[in-house]
Amino acid sequence: MRVVIGEDQFLLRDGLVRLLEAYGFEIAAAVDNGPELLEALLGERPDVAVVDIRLPPSFTDEGLRAAIEARRRVRGLPVLVLSQYVERLYTNELLADGAGSVGYLLKDRVFDGEQFVAAVRQVAGGGTVMDPEVVTRLLTHNTRDTRLESLTAREREVLGLMAQGRSNGSIAGTLVVSEKAVSKHISNILAKLQLPQSEDDNRRVLAVLTYLKQER
Repeated sequence: MRVVIGEDQFLLRDGLVRLLEAYGFEIAAAVDNGPELLEALLGERPDVAVVDIRLPPSFTDEGLRAAIEARRRVRGLPVLVLSQYVERLYTNELLADGAGSVGYLLKDRVFDGEQFVAAVRQVAGGGTVMDPEVVTRLLTHNTRDTRLESLTAREREVLGLMAQGRSNGSIAGTLVVSEKAVSKHISNILAKLQLPQSEDDNRRVLAVLTYLKQER
């Protein structure tokens, strides 16, 4: 699996290269600025990109902009973005095209090698991965919406885990309930949020997150 990395901090970039190579990934390119990142994404067409949101030259959102532009030209190009902070605007930007194959993790997650690699593989496979803290902020920000207020405490737990890209089996294991119970909770959630039911896990997660980000 080929990866393009966009990270300006040498030690972290080198660490990402070594970590991913240790898990069998091929590093197609590792760059430290926005323009080179866009060039690498379009030229290499990697299986997945790992991108710091803030890259030179201005250290604002060059990494994100490069990733969004690359996904505009190559729809569905898998991108996992990294950030030191939870920034809702960036979450909205990332999910705007509705194409899936995206992730948003805080940089702290990189230090858990297995968890990070699992997230990279999930995004590369067409899944959606959202940092639990990002999900919490989205949910908290939207508590005034009457449809969200109609959810039970357990349904909100399930919704948060859904938004992280968890499977029904994983949610059941985390909450120590049966998969049948999880399926029932999800049906109730989608009905209360007035979202169509779907057997496609990625579309289900994107639908929920899209709803949450639009109710800002």
